[in-house]
Amino acid sequence: MRYKTGYKAQKRQELLSISGQLAKKNGFGATGVDGFMKAAGVTSGAFYSHFSSKNELFKALIENELQHSVHLWQKNPHHDVKAWVDFEIERYLSIDHVQQAEHGCILPALAAEISRAEHDIKSLYKKELLRGQQLFTKHLGNEALAWGLMSQLVGAILLARSMPDLETQESILKSSKYFIYQALEQYKNE
Repeated sequence: MRYKTGYKAQKRQELLSISGQLAKKNGFGATGVDGFMKAAGVTSGAFYSHFSSKNELFKALIENELQHSVHLWQKNPHHDVKAWVDFEIERYLSIDHVQQAEHGCILPALAAEISRAEHDIKSLYKKELLRGQQLFTKHLGNEALAWGLMSQLVGAILLARSMPDLETQESILKSSKYFIYQALEQYKNE
């Protein structure tokens, strides 16, 4: 059977998108190839026409998800540092991001799994994450401040997701916003 030009690339992208959502919601290691393919509505055999192994899917998923995150950060319409930071904080530290992991950032969802992964996966993760960190550095004018902001954003979402109630989740987000603004103000005054 012949497919239209671009069909395979489009199908691969669909598989990455659906697999990314499932991995961010349930964990990559906790989901088998059959689970990913069932969610995508294809057979496990179709998996191997796109990926040589589950490890290859993990790498492709990390690359795809981090490229998506960088793209979102690049789309921030503000150039003024404060407006840029405000936009990112409000977008990232939202209750929707806490409660809908499948539609959120890969960093709080899969960083723990990536930390236990093989060196090639960690290297790919580092390469893609550094692209985002460089964008934060460009806007904040300081590499350490960029790492600090990124870490606070990711950590706040991860901690809020571990709470069973909305009140505590919202408290964590509010406290994190306060902490970030205090840290940025202190840095500006140094």
